[in-house]
Amino acid sequence: MTSFREEFDISYYSDTTGHSEHQRQRCRLDLRFPQRAGFPSMVWFHGGGFTGEEKSFPHLPEAELGVVAAGYRLTPEAGADDILADAAAAVAWTLQNIADYGGDPRKVFVAGYSAGGYLAAMIGMNPRWLEDLGCSPAQLRGIIALSAHMATHFTFKELHKTQEGLFRPHIDEYAPLYYVAKDCLPVCLITGDRTLDIPCRVEENELMAASLRALGHSHVEIYEMKGLDHQTIQLGGPILIPGFITKCLALFC
Repeated sequence: MTSFREEFDISYYSDTTGHSEHQRQRCRLDLRFPQRAGFPSMVWFHGGGFTGEEKSFPHLPEAELGVVAAGYRLTPEAGADDILADAAAAVAWTLQNIADYGGDPRKVFVAGYSAGGYLAAMIGMNPRWLEDLGCSPAQLRGIIALSAHMATHFTFKELHKTQEGLFRPHIDEYAPLYYVAKDCLPVCLITGDRTLDIPCRVEENELMAASLRALGHSHVEIYEMKGLDHQTIQLGGPILIPGFITKCLALFC
């Protein structure tokens, strides 16, 4: 049985001068990591549509995997760029500090559920956010998104007054689909049942997978978990994560 340690409420911004109280409270992370050297890690972003919820560990099966559960600012206090900058800062913190806890910084994955899965895809696919912090998506090993928007997130559409209609698709610089490329990181897309998950969510993920494959991407996986809705995918979806991570490490490390 693997032994784990946990640490809580670590600020991932080294300098909080000028930060609002909202940012100081939200921009923290919790760590759960095995008591051995060289473990892979996953930065995990919670869901909540950018309007609520708190950082938390996903319901993972037993695996020798470090998890960094990251919070981030929410609307209306923060805008789209603020939230994406927070997500990138949490990932950069992990790349720069996970070795201090025994983790291997060459084996870091970015992942999340719903809005958090969208953040994982955006940070892993658009180089801008990590490059602003002196890091790169190339330092990551893969992207894992559970029931996540692949088009522009509907909350960000509302913020930018882009289009009317909750389910009217829009693809701009705030859409993971905008950044599909042959050399993207390995991707694992997990959704609920198309009859139970949020409308169009499965189809958006299918478009992402099909687009990556058409461009010659070497490793994209997509799973539709029958019988699971947008809530229960949080419980059932993570069972697929350790297998994807193991395959990526065998293939690309």
